[in-house]
Amino acid sequence: MERLTITRRTWVLAASFLTIVGLLYLWFRGGGTDYMNLPPSARGPWVAFGDSLTEGYGASEGQSYPAVLSRALGFPIVNAGRSGDTTATALQRLDEVARLNPRVALVCLGGNDTLNGESRSQMISNLGAIIDRFQQEGTFVVLIGIRSASLRDKQEQLFRELAESKRVLYVRDMLRGVAFKPVYMSDAIHPNDAGYQRIAERIEKALRPVLGDIKPGETTR
Repeated sequence: MERLTITRRTWVLAASFLTIVGLLYLWFRGGGTDYMNLPPSARGPWVAFGDSLTEGYGASEGQSYPAVLSRALGFPIVNAGRSGDTTATALQRLDEVARLNPRVALVCLGGNDTLNGESRSQMISNLGAIIDRFQQEGTFVVLIGIRSASLRDKQEQLFRELAESKRVLYVRDMLRGVAFKPVYMSDAIHPNDAGYQRIAERIEKALRPVLGDIKPGETTR
């Protein structure tokens, strides 16, 4: 009876250990998050969708963050940034971009909503609709946060909760480590070449754990 008890206890411990190992493997392989559309079924190009911070206002030619990130990753990224866009105006042109069937969409919007004093709840609702539209295409979405224009960031939690609810990769506060540092800024709002370089490096780092599943494949055109 004692031998049987020890054997049963050993089996339970071994099964528990294997379960933990399996969960840890899935955690590290997926970055600890069950992302939607990983890997993506969409076969189009990578797309950066946003406002002037995506378009590259304040940068030299070819130095926007999508251009810098494209060179670092070794494949093209379509720059679908448009200066002045709010989440609402971006929604109006979303279908045109979604028709590209983007494999990955880097979404960075909300800065102009903040500057214009738009409702935060409406901003998050619009961003949610943008994410939903891309995900319908089988796109892997990366949400890039924008901090509020206040001493304490009032938008971080909203962006994070949205990313969690939509199961998308989240990059916190696009201008973190860049804003308010003259060496990285072309004006009070927009980075310079060095600032966009730093932003691209942060995004690339965030992408590394999933890059093998989302980079363009041989069938991608």
